[in-house]
Formats: sequence, structure tokens, C-alpha cells
Amino acid sequence: MATEVILPRLGQGMESGTIVRWLKSEGEPVQKGEPLFELDTDKVTQEVEAEAAGVLLKIAVAEGEVPVGQTVAFIGAEGEDVPEVAAPSPPDARNRLLQGEAEHRTEPAPAPESAAAQASNGRIKASPLARRMARERGIELSGIRGTGPDGRIVAEDVERAEAGGSVAASNRLLQAPTAAGDVERVPLTSIRKTIARRLTEAWQIPVFQLQASADMTRVDALVARLRERDPEIRVTVTDVLTKVCAQALMRHREVNAEFTEEAILLHPSANVGLAVAAPQGLVVPVIRSAERLSLTEIAGVRAGLVGRAREAKLRAEDLEGGTFTISNLGMYAVERFTAVLNPPQAAIVAVGATEERVVPVGGETAVRPMVTLTVTFDHRAVDGAPAAAFLQTLKESLEDPGLAL
Repeated sequence: MATEVILPRLGQGMESGTIVRWLKSEGEPVQKGEPLFELDTDKVTQEVEAEAAGVLLKIAVAEGEVPVGQTVAFIGAEGEDVPEVAAPSPPDARNRLLQGEAEHRTEPAPAPESAAAQASNGRIKASPLARRMARERGIELSGIRGTGPDGRIVAEDVERAEAGGSVAASNRLLQAPTAAGDVERVPLTSIRKTIARRLTEAWQIPVFQLQASADMTRVDALVARLRERDPEIRVTVTDVLTKVCAQALMRHREVNAEFTEEAILLHPSANVGLAVAAPQGLVVPVIRSAERLSLTEIAGVRAGLVGRAREAKLRAEDLEGGTFTISNLGMYAVERFTAVLNPPQAAIVAVGATEERVVPVGGETAVRPMVTLTVTFDHRAVDGAPAAAFLQTLKESLEDPGLAL
């Protein structure tokens, strides 16, 4: 009997997902654990693997939004009969059609595959994000040389092809240019819709901000020594920030909190989220129990999370359970800024650029590397005094990392 392929639940609270692209065609053999289709959820875009081996007998849902548990395909023995499956009808499908959006959902035909970039089954090896970027930008994957593992095409390869002028990109330049004044329509992805919804929720929360500057002399020296000692594990200032924030959260548990209508929840561990500007949108992968990890362990976890975020390969569990968030725009030379709260968390710290400033030191003036920290608090869960104490601990720990390490 043919095995049903159902849309999986990839995270807590997931009710539906959007099938972006099938990686196998009807009639093709499928191995258990082999990528079967790309699924876009409100948190991540990832490949869904086959849970059975056989032949892909039928694709019941080619693309579009599908509720969790819906049958989307059948895998079985070649020639085996499969039952009919009613197509899913998302609640807003009629509205989308009435608004004329259906005509915009048509995607370009799959790009011809070159032998140089094909896997053993004839399919071009590329990450889900790279495939999406190539479709949106009209670039043929067959004209791109992959730099990922085993020649896999990654997002950076697509960006280089567009900027450097691959064969497909050159062909696009021959097309008629867009008339001046035309509005480009960028459909909302599930992730972008989630970002918009969560920011709207955050805007309704009563918040307040506290700000302080910290001398980063000792942090910079610590990072330099750690890199010299172990160059293979590249410890960064963000890793030190993660560690000192985690230790401060354990000392001031009122900040490591969540407001609910019935109670304020004080979390037992510091699960520190890092705001990452990934190509698919802002994501916040989480370093769990950061207070228990060494700096080198945090560096390893952070590198893996950021790498997966930029390759659109984050798992749902990578994004769940955060109790505090760090948003760092220092690399963009932003001196200071205010970050929007990340519900249901009670606090988020915005980190600006480290810059040389003239400051008083021991009754004299000196030039020191200074950073400005701006922490936004949910006033329903955190009062001013404990919030100020948390920021004071954070400042002291950065100026003397030995206090937190």
C-alpha cells in the first residue's frame, strides 16, 4: 500500500506551511531521508525529507499553502494505485483570487540543469534559499558555479552571479528595462508576515529604555588573546556579550522573564537570541543555557546558527525558547539605537559600534574604546530599579569580563 506524505509540523504552534518547490518529480525514485520538497513556514524555509523509500507515485499538492497533516504526495512501488486526494482550500484563497494575486504566483519554468552542478540524480545541488533567490532574480542555476560542500550552490553564489554578470544575468540585461516610475511588487513571504505581526504586537506593549556606555578595552584584549590561542575558533565580541548577558540574567532573574495575563514567568536558564539579518528576513536563533557555556562553546554554537540562518537551513527548534535578545548593529557603524522588543521576552539589548571616545579616567582624560548599550524592557514585567541594576551589572561585566567568566 502506498505511503502517504503528509505536511509535517515543524514547530510548536505551526498550523500550515507553503510548499515552494518539489525536489522530485512524479515517477522518480526516492530514498528515505532524501530531500523531497521545500517548505516555507512563518519561521524558516527548509527541505522536508522523505520518510519512506520507493517511487514518488503522485504529487497531490504541487505548491501553495497547506494545513499541517494534509496529504501532499504518495510514495510506493512503481505502478501501485493511489487514492484521490481533495486539494486543500486555505481560508484566504478566495480573497487572494479576488484581489488578483493569483496571476502573480506564476513562477518561471525550472532552469535547465548543467552536468557540472548536478547531483547523482540529475538535480542541481543548491540550498533552498539559493533556489528561491535565483527564481526571484531570473538567474539560471545551471550558469552558477557552486562553492558550498560538494559543489552545492549557496546564496552567496547567486549574489555573486548577479553582481558579476553570469550568462543568465547577462541575458537579463538584454531585456527591456522597467519604465521609470513603475512600482515593483514584492509578495510577502510567510517569514515577512510573521515579522510584521510580531512587530505590531511589540508596539502595543508598554516599554521603557535605559542606556549606558561601557569601556571595551578589556573585552577587546580578551577577544584578541582567545583568537591568538585558538585561531580555529573565532571568538567575537558578540560571544562575550552573549556570555555576560547570560550571567547578568541569572543574577537578575526579573529580567529573564515573560509577562502573561495570569503571572510573570521567571525562566531558569538564559536562552539568548541573536538577531540575524538573513536574506529571507530577520531571524533570531537561540543559544540555549548560555550561562553554562564557555566563550569557545558559545562561539561554536553561534557560528553554526548564523551559518544556518544565512543558508535558510535553520530548524524550528533553533528559533524557539529564547528568553532575551541581543541586536548588534555595530558592524554598520551605528553609534546607538533602540531595538523593538521581541515578544514574549521582557527585554532586548541594542548594541552600537565600539568607537574611540575621550573619557575621564582617574581624574584625567583618556581615549578608550566605548560602546553604547540601550536596553528595552517590558514595563509590565520589569520595574525601573531591577532594570537599572541589570544594566549596571552588564556594564561592569564588560568593563571587567573576569566578573562574568
